[in-house]
Amino acid sequence: MKRFTFVLSSVLAGFAIAATAGVAEAFTFKTNYSLDANLSGDDQWRGNILLDSVKYNDEVHNDFRFVNRVDILHNDLWTGGNTGAASADMGRHATIGLSQEKLTNAGAVGALGNNNLSSIIDGEDRGAFSMNIFFEQAVQNILVWERGMNSGMDIQAIDVNGNAIGNLLHIARNNGWSDAGFRMGTMEIGNNVQNVGSRGVTWTDLGLSNAAIAGVRVSAQGNATYNGPDWKIVGVETATTPEPFSIIGGAIALGGAALMKRRAAK
Repeated sequence: MKRFTFVLSSVLAGFAIAATAGVAEAFTFKTNYSLDANLSGDDQWRGNILLDSVKYNDEVHNDFRFVNRVDILHNDLWTGGNTGAASADMGRHATIGLSQEKLTNAGAVGALGNNNLSSIIDGEDRGAFSMNIFFEQAVQNILVWERGMNSGMDIQAIDVNGNAIGNLLHIARNNGWSDAGFRMGTMEIGNNVQNVGSRGVTWTDLGLSNAAIAGVRVSAQGNATYNGPDWKIVGVETATTPEPFSIIGGAIALGGAALMKRRAAK
């Protein structure tokens, strides 16, 4: 029995090594997008900014998975004006998305569950929020955009039941973003137009042992370290979430075969 335990442990360790080998770290990416041809000047950044594809590691990716479920865990109460924390925001001339100050789960899905980059979750500077967002299908990598490039946020992977897994990743307010190459003007910022930052997040950044991310928990505290992030998140590169027992069963089968081989060699 001790010999079998050793073999099984070795096989499981092999699975862990294989799962983590050759995986890229956090990455920058190029955003390819389409604008409304009927808008010009700064107004083009106040309309739909439709995500077409992204490019990283010299490859173009358009295998996107959008948010289809949101569970708000905490959101400072909105009582009018710029109170509260997170709300749904969109471009002043946009036709995809919604504007909703007192954010609901459905409203958050309405903001995030589409390919319009100007349909976002807007965070107030001193507001605290935390929400679980789930993708249509498990993904390998996550793409994050932040209007203004001047706010921080926390991201942690969650399983299909909304339980936090892996480690907490903090994207810093001042140096956590790369220039996304476009601008954005939404209802929350009046007639202003701001530059947009982006950040690619891999499953290894989130401390996961396999490349399947069902969703993430996005949070911000109500202080200057976070400064009210205004964000959009999309999953890319679909992944298959393995059944827990399929991995263990496969390991046992391999371990048993290795054990039998050793016995036969004797």
